[in-house]
Amino acid sequence: MSEQLSPKPAVDAIWQDIEAVRRASPLVHSITNFVVMAVNANALLAVGAAPVMAHALQEVKDMAALAGALVLNIGTLEPDWVEAMCQAMTVASAAGTPIILDPVGAGATAYRNQTIERLLATVSPTVIRGNASEMMATAGQDAAARGVDSQAHSDDALDAARQLARAHHGVVCVSGATDYVIDANGRCAALSNGDLWLTRITGTGCSATALIGAFCAVQPDAWRATVSAMSLTAVAGELAARRARATGLGVGSMQALWLDALQGLSYEELAATLRCEGFPACAA
Repeated sequence: MSEQLSPKPAVDAIWQDIEAVRRASPLVHSITNFVVMAVNANALLAVGAAPVMAHALQEVKDMAALAGALVLNIGTLEPDWVEAMCQAMTVASAAGTPIILDPVGAGATAYRNQTIERLLATVSPTVIRGNASEMMATAGQDAAARGVDSQAHSDDALDAARQLARAHHGVVCVSGATDYVIDANGRCAALSNGDLWLTRITGTGCSATALIGAFCAVQPDAWRATVSAMSLTAVAGELAARRARATGLGVGSMQALWLDALQGLSYEELAATLRCEGFPACAA
């Protein structure tokens, strides 16, 4: 993967999307897992979006009807939450609201696999985001997983990602050392920002999924929105890790620095850091 920085048109397109989220403050309805609720909400607030964590069957349809995007995360499953996800998906789909699915731990247990099958049979998501093992398992391929951690590289999941994108006529994002964003029309962007320390902070991947929801709420091209959200997530993470190490801090402090970077990232910092291939200026 080249270390060459991205051309100005790509930086400009991503920056336009970042500013759009900051201006519009879209409402992002998340049915997500216990472990990451706070960090997901804080990440959304940092970029300027408005999070709501609503999973009760009694209100989930009403909330889905209000939101600019629906984000589903199966990290901590329970039957009522699965039913709530299905109901919210149906409402969001009818309203034309973007739906982002994070199949956390796909392939780890039969129950997770059954849940993913049910969700995908209910409505095809706008975007599916996960690590390599999760994408391979979601596509029905053999994949090695340890809990929610991937034992495969993102490059290993490219065929699975293309298969899922075609099957669901949407966008698939495979996260890893290189993040790939693929759509049903064959577009593929490769992002090489980020830092290993991001994997040592609970919820950064799940927060990336939540941020994709915020960007899809303001950018109608879901592929471009996903590229922009993943670029912001990774660039902010890279800058945060750099600042933490420079002052002798660790991953606990880096989490706060990452939120600061999500909030305060400048155009100049984006242009000086972003490494993205396959993202043309005409993406709109």
